[in-house]
Amino acid sequence: MKIGYLGPKATFTEAAVAALFPSEPREPYNTIPDCIDAAAAGEIKAAVVPLENALEGSVNLTLDYLIHEQPLPIIGEIVVPIEQHLLVHPYHAPHWREVKEVYSHAHAIAQCRKFLHTVLKGASQVPMTSTSAAAKFVSEHPHLPAAAIANRLAANEYGLVIVQENIHDYDYNHTRFIVVSRRNEPLSPNSPLYAGDKTTVVVMLPQDHPGALHQVLSAFAWRRLNLTKIESRPAKTGLGNYFFIIDIDAPMDDVLIPGAIAEIEALGCTVQLLGSYPYYFA
Repeated sequence: MKIGYLGPKATFTEAAVAALFPSEPREPYNTIPDCIDAAAAGEIKAAVVPLENALEGSVNLTLDYLIHEQPLPIIGEIVVPIEQHLLVHPYHAPHWREVKEVYSHAHAIAQCRKFLHTVLKGASQVPMTSTSAAAKFVSEHPHLPAAAIANRLAANEYGLVIVQENIHDYDYNHTRFIVVSRRNEPLSPNSPLYAGDKTTVVVMLPQDHPGALHQVLSAFAWRRLNLTKIESRPAKTGLGNYFFIIDIDAPMDDVLIPGAIAEIEALGCTVQLLGSYPYYFA
């Protein structure tokens, strides 16, 4: 069965798939929900979708869809370096500074805010479903004075010219991608990209309980469980209601993490395990 990813061809997500599954067939999907739905329906073996960028933070659509719509387990994660380039149709290459519109994924546009503000200040910024979707659009509309922000793969795939390289605002630009599947079987750590294991849980605090978050964190602290990320998201049940996504820098064991979860649930919290899985660096 194929590995699904946020398409079309030549997205950063496909680069993540190529690193983790070099010999597996691939299937692109137009949106993150489409990709996750295909995995939930068993049409593909697993789905690879973006989760977080070092410059722009979490991809909220991925988080919310996994938690509220399709609670598939996370079976792996890979961190991929991101290089954003400015691409135009060859016809517009000599006068690329005159482009009127710049197309890309909203996160990619935000990662290049300084460049767009200074070099292409008058150009409109048009969000697309992915960076390669933007490159594909620019390629198919050569009459438009437009540019795309995408990677080198997209430039090669869609016959565009890179007129400015590495236009993102900061040098350290990486994105985390997660692998989700209805088969709750973590990926094998037997890979040269393997870097460790982590566990991700979602905690919903009880209402009107002063100090609840402090008590939740204490359950991990006294067990010396290192937390690599804590993020709040709206519970979609009313203003002021949030759940917390917590990454634990350890695999699921028989004592420490189950003990922490039991202690947190005893406080009146609801705990959901999103997955315990290996992570990799490309």
